[in-house]
Amino acid sequence: MPTEWKPKRDFAEVERLLCAPGNLHEVETRVIDGLVQRVYKNLWPSIRAFWLTAVQLHGEKTYAVFEKQRLTFREVNERAAKAASIFREIYGISKGDRVAICCRNYPEFLVAFWACHLIGAVSVLVNAWLPAEPLRHCLVQTQCALVIIDPERADRLVSFVHELKLRGVKGVLVLEGHEGKGSWPGMQDWSTIFQNYKGNYQSVLQQDPQILPEDNATIIFTSGTSGLPKGVLSTQRAFLSNLPNNLVGRSRALLRRGEDLVMAPPPGPQPGILLPTPLFHVTGTSLTLTGALLGAKLILMRKWNVNEAARLIKEENVAITGGVPSTVSDLAESSANGAPLQTILYGGSAVSVALAKRARKAFPMAMLSQAYGLTESNATSVGFSGEDYEQRPESCGRVLPTNEIMIMNDDIPCPTGSTGEIWIRGPNVMKGYFGDPVATSKALTKDGWLKTGDVGYLDEEGFLYIKDRLKDIIIRGGENVDSVAVENALYEHEGVLEAAAVGVPDDRLGELVTAIVTVKPAFRGKVSPNALMVLANKRLPKFAVPVMILVREDDFSHTPSGKIIKTELRKIAAEEWSKQSHEGSETIMRRAKL
Repeated sequence: MPTEWKPKRDFAEVERLLCAPGNLHEVETRVIDGLVQRVYKNLWPSIRAFWLTAVQLHGEKTYAVFEKQRLTFREVNERAAKAASIFREIYGISKGDRVAICCRNYPEFLVAFWACHLIGAVSVLVNAWLPAEPLRHCLVQTQCALVIIDPERADRLVSFVHELKLRGVKGVLVLEGHEGKGSWPGMQDWSTIFQNYKGNYQSVLQQDPQILPEDNATIIFTSGTSGLPKGVLSTQRAFLSNLPNNLVGRSRALLRRGEDLVMAPPPGPQPGILLPTPLFHVTGTSLTLTGALLGAKLILMRKWNVNEAARLIKEENVAITGGVPSTVSDLAESSANGAPLQTILYGGSAVSVALAKRARKAFPMAMLSQAYGLTESNATSVGFSGEDYEQRPESCGRVLPTNEIMIMNDDIPCPTGSTGEIWIRGPNVMKGYFGDPVATSKALTKDGWLKTGDVGYLDEEGFLYIKDRLKDIIIRGGENVDSVAVENALYEHEGVLEAAAVGVPDDRLGELVTAIVTVKPAFRGKVSPNALMVLANKRLPKFAVPVMILVREDDFSHTPSGKIIKTELRKIAAEEWSKQSHEGSETIMRRAKL
């Protein structure tokens, strides 16, 4: 990205054009639940209304691709209408009832999701990676009336399916039952129910359930890295606000270049969106909405496999993909390198400058986009794309049209450039944690501000820079060390796949900085802690240089959003540091096979 690039329009002019009357991003001020907020004036009133519009626009286009399955928008809508009729007529599901969906990224996940919203039911998207006890917690906590799962989840539910029935669950339906043992006590095979149903499902499309923008819409769960997952309840307006928010970055970038706004895809073969993230996560739902609006086909994968992803990118005319940084890193070093991608989206965790440079080199035609948000904000609240991003790769962008942002320190707003906790307000922010008023009151202020738990600062132009999670800051002798800075220094080594900086206890300084890294397959056995320590000393202030760097052979565990789970890594680092300290070593540079 040439440093001499100068935008053709300033930020004020860009916002004026982006939010012009009649545009998707036109903004108006409204009172919502007693709060004065900026909202998107032309947003659909409900998820049902949005989906039916998408079907009307793109009916015969391919909507979902999964292995040998290909379904058009019309076909998915027909299946969703029939499923919704089954929900209503057989299981008594009505507007406001909660329906849990917990499975892999099968096309039937999308069918079940849209079926919920055709009748105004609340879709409860449960993390399919959860073990049995947290999974039970999610289903019990949200008081679901119907549960839809796949064979892997059915195996976990067997031990408590009777309890779910006693608690009011009217049915447990198993998708793709042929992939498992075929039958489970207390559960029904979805394909059998679907095929045998002879009711008039067209009535679902003809009868309007009168869904309003402030009606409940979705429950999506937090990662639960510091306890049991919490169910994030959002309204129709909050969930749908994600759609225009997801398009702001690219739209602003085009306007900054002096180009016109173009929402429609270019002429030619239908573009594809490769979805490497789970549909139960906000990134998955975000891309699902974007694909439906643009008429792009959504390409699903059973699980992440970079070679399969590279094949799909070439064969399915993939224009948009992305997700967590490790996904983009994998693609940059695969046979997809050089593919004519139009957009690469980052989200979920911080992106190193080194990775951004590799992505630019691997995909020179793509517009790089960075987004920041949470499950509690229905994904993106801050973001940017194109030249603005490439000139400021350590930032995560500017606040979006209907959002507000404050940097707070002990409930006092911070001046520009000062670091504090990031607070966000806007119509995309959750209604609360379902069934957990105590947690809700800790996260949301009475005037609608969401306390994110992330630490960062705003520069003079309004660009946000994320420094760390509050819980991940390492306090060494009174100095705050943000783990992201340490990790970014280590990412400068071409062999590092992922890096995690964690604190270990110290009697004198309180905490010491340590780091654990994983290595790319091609560099196994070639990355030494000594080389990483040299790099850290060059890039970091003395107090932030790790006292110990461990090189791990196995991959890290991740949340569904792609964040590294540091809880276990802290234990590993503390045990190793304690062991080495007792052996009398002051600074450990050791290769650990963990």
